[in-house]
Amino acid sequence: MPELPEVETIARGLANTVVGKTIASIEIRLPKMAVAPPGVDFARALRGERIVGAGRRAKYVLLDLASGRRLVTSLRMTGRLLVQRPGEADFPGTHVVVHYTDATRLSFADVRTFGRMRLVEPGEEWDKSLGIEPISASFTPEAFIGMLSGRTTPIKTLLLDQHRIAGIGNIYACEALWEAGIKPGKPAKALTKPAARRLHHAIVDVLRRAIDMRGTSVDDYVDAEGMRGGFQNVLAVYGRLGQPCARCNAPIVRTVMAQRGTWWCRSCQR
Repeated sequence: MPELPEVETIARGLANTVVGKTIASIEIRLPKMAVAPPGVDFARALRGERIVGAGRRAKYVLLDLASGRRLVTSLRMTGRLLVQRPGEADFPGTHVVVHYTDATRLSFADVRTFGRMRLVEPGEEWDKSLGIEPISASFTPEAFIGMLSGRTTPIKTLLLDQHRIAGIGNIYACEALWEAGIKPGKPAKALTKPAARRLHHAIVDVLRRAIDMRGTSVDDYVDAEGMRGGFQNVLAVYGRLGQPCARCNAPIVRTVMAQRGTWWCRSCQR
């Protein structure tokens, strides 16, 4: 599923391609994929709206509208947002199409149909349950250390908790823990302050490097222009079962934690 770097890449692509465009119409092929407030017709409400901004919150893609409303898209496991030109064929699994007045369109495709495109009213606190952004100024080492205090939860499970830190998923939790040399199953409260600071640095470093490389394409992720990411070429542990650790040469192992595959090195993650 797209995580913070992939969603950030998509949002940046949309900022360059759809901001300033006006919506001519909305085509909804699978109604459950397009969610509106009670009593609001999704397609009718968006007709004539102008896109004034594009961004990201956690794993959500945001499109800001001139009216103050916002389109919030959750891609979930297999969702894609693709900017398409006139004459280009529909992408497989396209369920919502935003047609612009210049004849281009934004296609929301999701073969597993878990994703959602939601219309949010001005002032609605749709993200109040989400935690701190890990590449924001608020995510300081001290704030991170405070999150760990008294928590018996395994550190990897805590990193995946979107109510605490918003945007980290399985790929980048595994990579950051390897970079910091920390065992995924270690209780959060057991991390020393130096270890917590190491992990904080690793989280920010891994996420920023992945953004620079336009995300990780290990499954079917592509950005808004249909391009694959590049971070899969430098993964240290994720998906590398049995391959040698780049730090100590021991074989990478895979265990299951909180129903998620976890790749790590038994030798140098202690």
